[in-house]
Amino acid sequence: MTMKLFDLSVYTEENPLAEPFPVSIVPHKHTESAETMARRLGLEPSAFNDGMALTHEDFSGQFHCGTHVDAPFHFGPLCAGKPARTIDELPLDWFFQDGVRLDLRSVPHNALITVEDIKGALSAIGYTLKPMDIVLLWTDFDKLIYSPEYLKEQPGMSREATEYILDQGVKVIGIDAYGFDRSFGAQAKEFKEGKIKELFPGHMVGRDREYVHMEKLGQLDALPTPTGFKVACFPTKGRGCTAGMSRIVALYA
Repeated sequence: MTMKLFDLSVYTEENPLAEPFPVSIVPHKHTESAETMARRLGLEPSAFNDGMALTHEDFSGQFHCGTHVDAPFHFGPLCAGKPARTIDELPLDWFFQDGVRLDLRSVPHNALITVEDIKGALSAIGYTLKPMDIVLLWTDFDKLIYSPEYLKEQPGMSREATEYILDQGVKVIGIDAYGFDRSFGAQAKEFKEGKIKELFPGHMVGRDREYVHMEKLGQLDALPTPTGFKVACFPTKGRGCTAGMSRIVALYA
């Protein structure tokens, strides 16, 4: 069977325009590794061909860096009155299902994505959500990942829009912006002004209903069709963790 694969992930990298929390990736030269590995093995670096050994890089950061899946425990300690599950406790079948891309590129910067926006995007492609669909929210914000707008102007999900999608039996939602909710700055400003009463409403839905969302998707514009593909988005298996990094892929048979 011939299958086309589309990478829907962005890089995990040291990039202050894309990661407001510290990330450190320190590479080591092959010659440096030869010295450290030889020391551990009680050998000389010359024991390795050309004086070069297997190399690596040291990583420091959050599992929320790069493209990742947020677990219910990230949203709060309880979900619907029960202990919220961590990323390693979630069923694998959630992460390999039919995908649907919803075109939300017309949503203004820093605006809330509404139920009407979701219904309009579904109507535009003549699609009705079904249980376990993986819903991909296409804002095109990944194109701004190396600009100040990426962290400061992203649109985000409203509580009502998130609940509407979950009402259809969906368990996994993804967005190609930095986060699932609007930018931190926009929310803080409106909260101080008394315009909103709840911070991170999309995330907070996860305290009442079990679901996960993916953040920092990329290349949703590369998908040839809005439906007719599978999504594989298995998160890394961090014991008791609030998220898992993921190389998210769309598969067309």
